[in-house]
Amino acid sequence: MYEILKMKHLCANNYEMRVKAPRIASSCLPGQFLIVIPDPEGERIPLTIADYDREAGTVDIVFQTIGASTYRMAEFKEGDSFSDIAGPLGRPSELTEMSEEELKSKKIVFIAGGVGAAPVYPQAKWLKEHGITSDVIMGFRTKDIIFWEDRMQEVANVHVTTDDGSYGRNGMVTKCLEDLISEGHEYDYCVVIGPMIMMKFACLLTQKLGIKTIVSMNPIMVDGTGMCGACRVTVGGEVKFACVDGPEFDGSLIDFDEAMRRQTLYKTEEGRKLLEFQEGDTHTCGGRK
Repeated sequence: MYEILKMKHLCANNYEMRVKAPRIASSCLPGQFLIVIPDPEGERIPLTIADYDREAGTVDIVFQTIGASTYRMAEFKEGDSFSDIAGPLGRPSELTEMSEEELKSKKIVFIAGGVGAAPVYPQAKWLKEHGITSDVIMGFRTKDIIFWEDRMQEVANVHVTTDDGSYGRNGMVTKCLEDLISEGHEYDYCVVIGPMIMMKFACLLTQKLGIKTIVSMNPIMVDGTGMCGACRVTVGGEVKFACVDGPEFDGSLIDFDEAMRRQTLYKTEEGRKLLEFQEGDTHTCGGRK
């Protein structure tokens, strides 16, 4: 059992938890995720690791209440426990694999859309711990759903923007990036995490600007093993699965339109059957050669 040490309502339908998980905390890296099972009858929920403390043996997660299982999670209290947690899963951020010399040569900007701020935080924190300060653009629809601004400011230079102009800069994250560059900021490496449509348009902009861009496809994961077919994505013309091959990929190689169409179809039983029929052996990673 994995005890919940902290339970906090962040804003709207977003919640933060700190869970006792010493073995996971001892080996996880930024970019990886967990599979959380709230109770013996609960669904498998893939959630990106939002923070970790090796010494304390804890991991932090942030989640939105969307389906029955996440609404059940929102009812948990400090002292309750998860039935099971599996992790760390997925490949860590490629930033963690770079040499110190390579990292220091880069001008890094993160773009976090909404709840994407949670998986961006451990990467920015990891860089800070290695003597590198990055810029982080945090984009939200409106002021009422902003979270972790103060926490992010401890590890990076933060630029908050809201779609309606109710706080920080006015406009979407793409406009904020263009404005920062026009103000003299220079970037050659970008990590974008957030809603699929936001990542698509951020990548279109960074391609135009000549900035290498990495995206996290964690929003399309369902079972976290590659066996459900939900996170199948075409990357550079090749079939990949976000939960086993990613979740991070070169954003310039992602077929976002296909991925968004698949997301829509996957929401219905008939749509899932259609995808399975159309994709054949490549529908799950179990059939991939």
